[in-house]
Amino acid sequence: MIAIIDYDVGNLRSVQKALEKLGADARITQKKEDIINADKIVFPGVGAFKPAIDKLKDLQLIDTVKEAVNSGKPFLAICVGYQLLFESSDEGGHVEGLGLIKGNVKKFASQKVPQIGWNSLNIVNPNPLFDGINSGDHVYFCHSYYVDTPDTETIATQTEYGITYTSSICKNNVYGVQFHPEKSQKVGLKVLDNFVNKI
Repeated sequence: MIAIIDYDVGNLRSVQKALEKLGADARITQKKEDIINADKIVFPGVGAFKPAIDKLKDLQLIDTVKEAVNSGKPFLAICVGYQLLFESSDEGGHVEGLGLIKGNVKKFASQKVPQIGWNSLNIVNPNPLFDGINSGDHVYFCHSYYVDTPDTETIATQTEYGITYTSSICKNNVYGVQFHPEKSQKVGLKVLDNFVNKI
């Protein structure tokens, strides 16, 4: 079973439908026992960093997320969920994140924000999440803030939007993507298929 963590942030049903299309038993849940007992975990998110981390606190899910990551189970974070993995964000002031990966979330300085629409991936460090996907393939983004990490070994892909930024990471069992695979058509479904069937 794949647990989709529900913390009232994100279009959870779209993620669930995409995973079910690939044959996965995907369940939306806020229950600690469901998350801890799942085979794999998806940590989605849409919106702003501070309300998202505050909601996790309200639901007492922060320790659950950290426990799930530390268990070694495959863990996929999407969009704001991906940003929450890092140490802090400049969105809404200086806000602490989960601190699971080194780095900060910063606002695009001079680019039009949000970045909405299709942009390409440059694969930096290949990993199973991107099997069958090539540099130059396009995926769907919607964000005003980007991840800046000094931990270059975790960088899976980079994307150009005025600057070169980290658009996905892989660290041990943790995968994070800034783009929305559930909205990225064929390429996005391939990413999710890799997570369901190859990881």
